[in-house]
This record gives sequence, structure tokens and C-alpha cells, in this order.
Amino acid sequence: MGSVWADRLMALSVRVIGFVIIAAALAGAAGSFFYNQSQEADQAARVALQMNTRLRDHVAVLEGVRAMYQSDTAASGPGIRAYLAALRPQEQAPGMEGVGIAAAMRRDEPSTAETQLRVNYGRDIAVWPAASDQKIGFAVVLVEPYTPRRNAALGFDMYSETVRREAMRRAWQTGRPAASGIVRLAQERATQQKQSGFLIYVPVYARRAIEAPALPPGGEPSETDAPVIATLPGQRPVEAFIYAPFRTEDMMRAILGNQLNAMDGVEVRAGSGPSAPLVFRHGTLGWDAHEQKLRVADREWTIRISYGRFLDRLGRPLGIFLFGLALAVLAMQLHRLQHRRLDAAQTLAAERARHAEDRELMIGEMAHRMKNAFARIGALARITVRESASLEEFETKFDGRMRALSDAKQMLVTGAVDLFDLDRIVRRELDLAGRAPDVAMGPDVRLDDEAAQAISLALHEFVTNSIKYGALAGRG
Repeated sequence: MGSVWADRLMALSVRVIGFVIIAAALAGAAGSFFYNQSQEADQAARVALQMNTRLRDHVAVLEGVRAMYQSDTAASGPGIRAYLAALRPQEQAPGMEGVGIAAAMRRDEPSTAETQLRVNYGRDIAVWPAASDQKIGFAVVLVEPYTPRRNAALGFDMYSETVRREAMRRAWQTGRPAASGIVRLAQERATQQKQSGFLIYVPVYARRAIEAPALPPGGEPSETDAPVIATLPGQRPVEAFIYAPFRTEDMMRAILGNQLNAMDGVEVRAGSGPSAPLVFRHGTLGWDAHEQKLRVADREWTIRISYGRFLDRLGRPLGIFLFGLALAVLAMQLHRLQHRRLDAAQTLAAERARHAEDRELMIGEMAHRMKNAFARIGALARITVRESASLEEFETKFDGRMRALSDAKQMLVTGAVDLFDLDRIVRRELDLAGRAPDVAMGPDVRLDDEAAQAISLALHEFVTNSIKYGALAGRG
């Protein structure tokens, strides 16, 4: 009973250990999965921080140019050109198409802006587009440093276009840098491989509004050749905007650089949600994309990055789980094997015990039979002594009786049966006497060992006497 309970306890222990191993494997796999996910999220956060830092650097360049412009308006053209030529923003901040100045003008009299263009570039450049529904405008009078696409933007009235105008008004109202929505830059007219872009504006408020009549509320221009100052109800007057145009594809690739090779997919949108305008896309986003926010002046963009490291994200946790599962299965299989060996050993022990009992029974039975046989032999000897007149007669009778007894025993052994046919006993005794019977003997009669031996002895006496004195001798 104790062994059974020990086996049950061992089986329960093995199952518990197996479940613990599986649980540990699941925990390890989940930990590996979330650790890899956390690593990728941290890496995506670093990319977003890098991009935000670069965009802040761009804004810092604009604010530096604004400070220079406000310090000396008369030298704004040559001074800014020299400053930007030394700064080289295209190299220091790739993606930025330079820095420009959009000066205020009366829409019905663009000569003030065209005069500034002639001073800055030494040639006549007309303001465009020719028509606008606005009473004031902000024409591009300077873009530096030089790029092959620069001249295409000169003279462009940014205030005539809705998306740009909305960003300029936000900058005007807040005094802070403002980013436009996604537009087609004016510079793209001079290139075959066109890209989408956006602009960041910084307002230049009028320093001495009394020097020239300001535009009245509602934007009505005054008739003067002095620098034009634009006004909005409730807002400080503005004389220009410092701005920077950006080609999104160039800027993103410049910021991300070789990091793109480690990314399975990147997507940047100018806003939140899938309906926001697409700014940049590389590769294919997976289900495990990490989302981060970008700060572009006063606007919030969204970047989603998918690293696609399947082996790290799923392969390693799956490997950990399968390894733990294999250990659990191996432990259970070893227990089953051990249990089978114990069962086989117990079965063998039980079989040996049963064989030992059978041997004991057989030995006891043999001892009993031998005891009976010796008793019979002793009885036969005593009877034969009483019936014999001489030693020779004793020898003859005793020998015959012993043969009959031996034949009965031999029949028992060779027949391998528990019961004997009386017919066989009679026929055998007559065969031994040399007298084969030629008639059938009657119904079948079966005798056990004791009765067979007694009948065999009796028949032996009858046959012997008949041979000597009776019918078998020819005289009876």
C-alpha cells in the first residue's frame, strides 16, 4: 500500500514539475517578447527625439536670421546672404532648401517687393501669381543660399495660397514658428523629380510702425513707397516673414540616414490617424509598428516605425517556450519509463513469488506422493511376506507387484493426466502378461491416482493367479 501511494505521489510531483516548467517557459517567452518590444519602442523613441532635435535646429536657424533681419533692415539682403553662405544649412541641416524672406506688399502695387528683388539679385523679377483674392501679399524677396531650384521661388506671393496663408496667420497671431500643411514647393517647378514639402514661418513684427502708414484693419494697403507694414485686427503689425522650405523626402532620408536599413517600414504623416496627409514612406509597415510624435514647429506629426525583427520578436520567445515544453515532456516521459520499469519489476517479482509457491506446492505434493508410495511398498512387502513360503516365492510375488505399481505410476507420468481409463489399465496388465484381450470391455470408467494404483495391483494379482492356476494357464 505504501508503494502505491509513493508512486502516486511521484507521479503528482512529476506533473507539478512539468506544469512549473511550462509556466516558466511561457513567462520567459512573454518576457522576451515584451523585452524586445520595449527595446524597439525605445529605439523608435530615440529616432523621434533625433528628428525633433533636427527640426528644432532648423527653427533655431530661422530665429537667428530673424534676429539679424530685425537688427538692420537695410543690410538684410547682403548680411543674410553672407550669414547663410557661411552657415550652409543644406549641409548642416539636409532637407532644408535654404532660408527666405517674404516681405509684405500691397497686392495692387507689388513694386515695393520687385524693388527689393532687384536690389538683392540685380535683375527684374516680377511678383507672381498675377491675381489674388487678398488685398495684401507676402512676396519672396530673398532665398539663400543658392540652389538650382532657388530662382523658381523668387517673387512668389505666399499669402495668395490657402495652406501657406493659414500657417502665416498662426505665426502672426502667436509670434511663434508655425508650420504649413503639405504643399508643392515653388522650387519644384525647376525639377523633374518632384517632392512634397512644407514650410516653417517666423514673423518679423514692425519695429517703428510710425515710420510708414500701416495697413488698416482688414488689410487695406496705404499708398506709399516706404516699407509696407501689414496689420490684422487685434494683432501686432508685421513687415515680413522669415521662412524655410523643406523637401520631405530629402529631409527624412537625411535625418534617418543608415537607420533606414535597420527598419522594415517607416511612415510619417502630417497629423494623427490614417487620414492625415502622408509625408514619407519607406518599406512596409508590420503589425508591430511603434508610433511616436514629432513636433514640427506648432504642428504635431506622427511617425510609425516597424523593425520587422521576426526572430527577435517571435522566434526567440517561441524557442524558449518550445524548449521548456520539451523539458516538461521529457520529464513526464522519464517518469513514465521509470514507472513502466517499476511495474515490470513488480510483475516479475509477483511471477517469481507465484512460481515459488507452485514449487513449494509441487514439492509438498511430491513428498506426499512419495510418502504414500513408500507406505504402499511397505504394505506390499508385508502382505507378500505373509503369503510367501520361501524367499524365492517372496521375490517373485514382490517383483510382480512392484512392476504393476511402477506401470501404474508410469502411466500417470507419461499420460500427463489426472484420471485413468480402467480399460487402459486392464489392457496394459494383460499386455504385460502376454495376453492381449480381443473383446471390448464395457463402459468407460475413469479412476484417480489412488484407485488406479489399487486396481493395477489387484489386476496384477488376478492376472498372475490366472496365469498360474486359472484360465490364462489353460486349465481354468
